[in-house]
Amino acid sequence: MNSVEHSIRQILDRQRAAFLAEGLPSAQRRIEWIDRVIGLLVDNQQAIIDAMSADFGHRSPDFSRLVDVLGPLMVLKQTKAQLAGWMQPEKRGSEREDAWVQYQPLGVIGIVTPWNGPFAVAFACLAGALAAGNRVMIKPSEFTPQTSELMAKMIRSAFSEDEVAVITGGADVGQAFCGQPFDHLMFTGASSVGKQVMRAAAENLVPVTLELGGKSPCILSRSADLKTAAIRILGGKAMNAGQVCLAPDYLLVPEERVGEFVEIARAVFARLYPTLKDNPDYTSVVNARHYQRLQGYLDEARAVGTEIVELNPASEDFSEQPHHKLPLTLLIDPQDSLKVMQDEIFGPLLPIKPYREIADAVAFINARPRPLGLYWFGDDAQEEQYLLSRTCSGGVTINDVVRHGGAECLPFGGVGNSGMGAYHGIDGFRALSHARAVLREGGSPDLSRAPHVEQARQLVASLIKR
Repeated sequence: MNSVEHSIRQILDRQRAAFLAEGLPSAQRRIEWIDRVIGLLVDNQQAIIDAMSADFGHRSPDFSRLVDVLGPLMVLKQTKAQLAGWMQPEKRGSEREDAWVQYQPLGVIGIVTPWNGPFAVAFACLAGALAAGNRVMIKPSEFTPQTSELMAKMIRSAFSEDEVAVITGGADVGQAFCGQPFDHLMFTGASSVGKQVMRAAAENLVPVTLELGGKSPCILSRSADLKTAAIRILGGKAMNAGQVCLAPDYLLVPEERVGEFVEIARAVFARLYPTLKDNPDYTSVVNARHYQRLQGYLDEARAVGTEIVELNPASEDFSEQPHHKLPLTLLIDPQDSLKVMQDEIFGPLLPIKPYREIADAVAFINARPRPLGLYWFGDDAQEEQYLLSRTCSGGVTINDVVRHGGAECLPFGGVGNSGMGAYHGIDGFRALSHARAVLREGGSPDLSRAPHVEQARQLVASLIKR
């Protein structure tokens, strides 16, 4: 065990010892923890906005306030209001049996969070972990160092290290973190990294919740209103410059309406973002590495003759800029072999693929790994049901994008390549609890024990029937 692993393990051991010493935390104790986190968000909202803008070069202040302050704040308040009810034993069994499920905390939860929405993800996971009565260790991304250091400072000001701790550092720290014997490990990030996380967790048989993103498709039905769809799709894709795990990754459009949609998209985007370069609402790509990755997708597509439509309403020059802003760009019918159609884009590029029949669109989706989100725009109930019954994704939003991920009443998570397990609301509470089965003997006969008398044999025989 190296020094990094040793220091992380020491914190984990202290948290586990404190958890065992305290026993089952009361609802009031859990609410008090949650209240501390609520206070941190309210008191540090401007510092959160400033840190994230510094890490991104520029990040929309309004988006940061909405998603990384108000978003987790509402999650924490809703969790606080409902956790006493979630904690109640769940009655099971028949009238002759006294049986129930008791939801008890697991112990120490490890949370690995991404750079694109650090507080939104970390504090939403923290809400479920604390509601379930656990101690928590958080490893934020090294790609947003100022935000990660702020998170660590905030947590230290409100929690002792044996309650909640933030571990900062690079990939080596992250690797050491994921190899610890947590009672549960939550990871949000790329599918490629998720495999490494799961492999590391398996060494200690640590259960995992993996939210891995993927290529979330968006389908326009022939019954869709193109203008309404364009407003919602482009608004969702431009959110955080496409750096959202649920961002629509590619768009499937009826072949005869592709040109019409592109022209509507030009007009709609110009109203949403008249300018881009100095527009405070338009976020920068997080760093040079990701900017070059996205430019590489465009270069490869241009090299094979793909039609590329840059939505740049003011025709601004982005060759010289202090940040890494990239106009939202449409790629018309790119070849499936291109990287932009193979990788999760995580940026303001939107491929548009034409389709003839809805069955063709469904077949295209089903030929690829299962996505985190799926979006459909239309007013055809039969087609809507066809799509829901013939595809599989982590979640679905109908006639909008991204929105299901913010619904605390719904489980949020992936399936297959886009992840496993779910959290949010009661689903997060249960994911981070042990559903302990309890049975109190109530005097009913146990037919499995000797001696097997004739009366018992007759009873067993009478029960074996269709």
